[in-house]
Amino acid sequence: MKFWDYKNLDKDKIGNISQIAGVRRYEFAEGKAKGVEALEIHTGAGLEFTVLPGRAMDIAWTEYRGIPLNYMAKSGVVAPEYYEAEGMGWLNNFFAGTLTTCGLLNVGGFENVTHSVIGERTYGLHGRITNAAAEQVSVYEEWENGEYVMKVSGLVSEGCLHCEHLTLRREITTKLGSKEFTLKDTITNRAAAEQDVMLLYHINMGYPLLDADSKLYSKSLNIEPQSDEAAAEMDIVDSYREPLLGIAERCYAHDFATDENGVVKLAFVNEKLELGVALEYKKEQLPFFNHWKMMNKKEYVVGLEPGNCLPRGYAKSKQDGMLDTIPPYESKCYEVTYKILDGAEEIAAYKKEIEKLG
Repeated sequence: MKFWDYKNLDKDKIGNISQIAGVRRYEFAEGKAKGVEALEIHTGAGLEFTVLPGRAMDIAWTEYRGIPLNYMAKSGVVAPEYYEAEGMGWLNNFFAGTLTTCGLLNVGGFENVTHSVIGERTYGLHGRITNAAAEQVSVYEEWENGEYVMKVSGLVSEGCLHCEHLTLRREITTKLGSKEFTLKDTITNRAAAEQDVMLLYHINMGYPLLDADSKLYSKSLNIEPQSDEAAAEMDIVDSYREPLLGIAERCYAHDFATDENGVVKLAFVNEKLELGVALEYKKEQLPFFNHWKMMNKKEYVVGLEPGNCLPRGYAKSKQDGMLDTIPPYESKCYEVTYKILDGAEEIAAYKKEIEKLG
């Protein structure tokens, strides 16, 4: 079946734009997801994705022409009130999805940190931000210069008396007929002292996009395995296998080449399906990248994780001089674009773009 061409849209043939594209707003009604607000976005070009204001404007499901692209963890979507900060409790709320945001105070294992005023304080696994609900949630849909623009945004706050006061304003934008969306985060330090900030985008690929036919295409200047198991498989860093019961995760830190504008480009492709997802972002904003391979049965997922840090925890990142800082009352912006590659021609063309990276 030939896909409908949005460029030939005849406005006289539709009663309401929601017939072909738009944002649907709803709230989960039962189970541990009850009360979580969701925004379901349809571009009219086969791309559909669900943003969760009830979970920091993170993204749960993404589909393209009915094909699921992401992994969903065993918990499914869980409301913030079930969050457990101690130990590995974060995993009980980790739905994974297309995007789980890690940070803003810690990315990596839980640890105790000593604060000059309040004393010992626990920084939980991968931070608290994904378990915070957004406020100032906004949905915008309008024609602009002949294009129908869809934009959702929200503000997530992380603050503690005597300690940090950070806000993350997230804006996700797409258009009618688009096969991509762009996520823009603005993190503001609203406190009177400089603040360390850790941010990692846990972007997850799942079956059927992830399979033994899948491959990661990128231009790495250097790859650093994060364990002995990972080091033993350096020859298959960019390929995947069938799931095995009990296999340990493999993680790799990549240092990517960029184009002339400082943009990193990589693609996760299933050759058999002739379908892929490309990620693009500025290395200046997100200089680090963690490649998480989890090939376990029922935990069959690949995380493509650009960040301003690696998931090594606050203390080690501080010690190694890897922490981003924001001066008082100032902001920093971070952007990631998520693109669909549909068909052998688009995939081949994008591979050539990657090969040209410096």
